Amino acid sequence: MVICGGIFDVENKEGQIAEFSRQMSEPSFWNDSEKSSRVVKQLKSLKSSVEPWQLANLKFKELNELAQISSVSDKELLEGINGDIEILEKQLAALEFTTLLNGELDRSGAIISINSGAGGTESCDWASMLFRMYCRWAESKGYDIKTIDILYGEEAGIKNVTVLIEGDYAYGYLKGERGVHRLVRISPFDANKRRHTSFASVDVIPEIEEELDVKLEDSELRIDVYRSKGAGGQSVNTTDSAVRITHLPTGIVAQCQNERSQHQNKQTAMKILKARIYEQQRQLKEDQLEKQYGQEKKKIEWGSQIRSYVLHPYNLVKDHRTDQETGNASGVLDGKLDEFIEAFLRFKKGKDS
Repeated sequence: MVICGGIFDVENKEGQIAEFSRQMSEPSFWNDSEKSSRVVKQLKSLKSSVEPWQLANLKFKELNELAQISSVSDKELLEGINGDIEILEKQLAALEFTTLLNGELDRSGAIISINSGAGGTESCDWASMLFRMYCRWAESKGYDIKTIDILYGEEAGIKNVTVLIEGDYAYGYLKGERGVHRLVRISPFDANKRRHTSFASVDVIPEIEEELDVKLEDSELRIDVYRSKGAGGQSVNTTDSAVRITHLPTGIVAQCQNERSQHQNKQTAMKILKARIYEQQRQLKEDQLEKQYGQEKKKIEWGSQIRSYVLHPYNLVKDHRTDQETGNASGVLDGKLDEFIEAFLRFKKGKDS
């Protein structure tokens, strides 16, 4: 039944693959480099999602045929079939999970922004711990990690950081991390070893492609250049290469300081700005729909944490939306986030259905 459900979805995608293949066979296809590049990318994406289902269905048919021709006395053959069925079931479970990532932009890369809350050095250190946690998670997936902008704390940690995580479904996996994260621990910065509570906010938006381009007028933008800053506020170069772009109508800001030149920093900052404006427009439409259907949307603000990380007096990480929890707090902070990511995606699917 699971395979049949998957193949039903595959049939629709196979039709899209056939259409894209037809377009590529036309003599004029490569004349428009932008369109051809987009079609090739979409075709590659479709094939990568369809082929695993096709292989699983083929394996299922082979095992079914073997089971029909085997007899009770063929113990060795039956054991082999049972072993292959167990492997196939695990593969299907993994494929079923990918169906939770069916949003329009789920397959995109993710732009994560982490901001420390009130609390000075303690909150800055917590923001740096979250930054490390997401980088370790991304490394375990084989994703590329690119720090776009970072502002270090005066004594330790970071005040805020923006990082681009590039890889298939990075946004789909990480979109549920948006919100306030709370840490409870004995502060390493407190000489009296008292327990402290720290907050940091995490924002996640998709890395948008060119076909989702946001039109911006030059008159709507204010572009500032400045020198990149390192830890302690010290300049890390001698030229004004860092770029900050402000979208005046909305007040949305994007900045980049880690590229090699001012031009590259400007390009990256513009990319981040467009992604944030696109996400704001998408969120406004979603809010309007929720208001129309009378659904209450919980705001992301200090005190409305989505997840708590307790390191004292016990070890516990708990997601307050799904009630998913684990006592392996050190493992979670080391990037083992999959159980929380999967729990949120299943929780969201249940709410949407």
